[in-house]
Amino acid sequence: MKTFRLLLGFLLITSIACRQATPSGTEVLEDKSHLSPDKRFGELFRDVQMGGLFPDSKTFVDCTPKYATDELMSRYAKAKVKGDFDLKAFVEEHFELPRQYASGFKSDTKRTAAEHINALWPVLTRQPDAATNGSLLALPKSYIVPGGRFGEIYYWDSYFTILGLEAAGQWPMIENMCDNFTHLINNYGFIPNGNRTYFLGRSQPPFYSLIVKVLADGKSKDVYQKYLPGLKKEYNFWMDGLEQLTDNKTTHRRVVRMQNGAVLNRYWDDQPEPRPESYREDVELAESGDRPAEQLYRDIRAACESGWDFSSRWFRNGQYLSSIHTTEIIPVDLNALLYHLESVLADASAHTGDQASADIYREKAEKRKAALLQYCWEEATGFFVDYDFVKREPTGRHSLAGAYPLFFGLADNEQARKVAERIEADFLKPGGAVTTLSNTGEQWDAPNGWAPLQWICIKGLRNYEHQPLADTLKNRWVRLNEKVYANTGKMVEKYNVVDLSLEAGGGEYPVQDGFGWTNGILLRLLSENKTEDNVSK
Repeated sequence: MKTFRLLLGFLLITSIACRQATPSGTEVLEDKSHLSPDKRFGELFRDVQMGGLFPDSKTFVDCTPKYATDELMSRYAKAKVKGDFDLKAFVEEHFELPRQYASGFKSDTKRTAAEHINALWPVLTRQPDAATNGSLLALPKSYIVPGGRFGEIYYWDSYFTILGLEAAGQWPMIENMCDNFTHLINNYGFIPNGNRTYFLGRSQPPFYSLIVKVLADGKSKDVYQKYLPGLKKEYNFWMDGLEQLTDNKTTHRRVVRMQNGAVLNRYWDDQPEPRPESYREDVELAESGDRPAEQLYRDIRAACESGWDFSSRWFRNGQYLSSIHTTEIIPVDLNALLYHLESVLADASAHTGDQASADIYREKAEKRKAALLQYCWEEATGFFVDYDFVKREPTGRHSLAGAYPLFFGLADNEQARKVAERIEADFLKPGGAVTTLSNTGEQWDAPNGWAPLQWICIKGLRNYEHQPLADTLKNRWVRLNEKVYANTGKMVEKYNVVDLSLEAGGGEYPVQDGFGWTNGILLRLLSENKTEDNVSK
């Protein structure tokens, strides 16, 4: 609760300092710009989103109002009573639509895929943000966005983008992005899903420690001194409420006390309400079923914190979004990531001379490892799976999240061998590794493959010397990326790895191009080929 109170206090303070110029040129004090658009614009927001004014629900929440909130809402109330009221015309008059940054970019397929990606970095770069009256949370340094409809920074996307920036030697940008995440931690107590006011209820998979480690390994371990406070705040966010857990109170926000007394983590969101950026979709889903709406909304938002929105991985019946129960699940990937965070905290503490803290964090990491292996290893199938802590059994939903323990070196050699066999037998497809074994129409299911999960698998397999399988997976993914680029001139968000003649599909929006993490992973993999060629010469 301490973190949450600090967040509220900061938002109230910053809201007082936010000013906006009206079209007449006078400056007005705007005391509501810190609010999520649904809270800020109330009836207007609901009318726009439920009326389907824009094909993509994210469009309106990214609009910037031209007037202070109270004045704008007063104008809306007066305009609505007129018989010829036109909602679309009102919005276009009173809001600036989101800027289309890449509208003028033309790809040239005469370039190699690597040349194309390097040409895209400036297109995907955003300069330091000036304070606005919209939903954007200003960042002090330049950064890379994913692309397409995603015109802001995204937390876990950025790590995989950074791997490409590392291959391109763009260390100042990597440091900028790490500094921006540290800025978010310092100002909001955590790293939001993205730098928007409507993301302030949730984070995303905690890759901050991996980003810091990229800098520590690539520049100097002295960076630990700079980022150690941020690492601690990140950890405290995920572990908030730990001291409140008892045998009778086994959950609080993101922490869960298991039946053996160990503590593991789940995904969560503090706001059990429809997502502003997908408001109509969430309301309609709630109205179509008989579940308590607040629980449904929280489970949907928690799945968004996972980054896997959406997947059969979170569905109680394995098929339908309406059965989502994310908050009852111990995710194997989240806890592997927090093991890494605890390990980096131990390394950083030791490097800065605080051996006592290093020992504490090392012990926490070892306890988490033991708990993860106990609850998430499924001996019968030879695979790592998520755990339903309410039913006290594995979920039975197999996904590439099961490769995370190999990525972080948590598995023993025999477990790694069995996971490799399962990946080769069940997940490996002509274009790479498929995300899950279920085809539900959701984007984080079959037949789709995603760049971050290819990297997790490839690196995890390499860690345990399953090099031939890692090479096969890498080569199939690279060939698919290059084929789509040659045919379309684009790098896209996700790919159909089963039928190479078809595009990926599913989800709440069309396939996006750009695309940050696809660019990052492909460039990283291509740079390995270049290095190997140089070595052979």
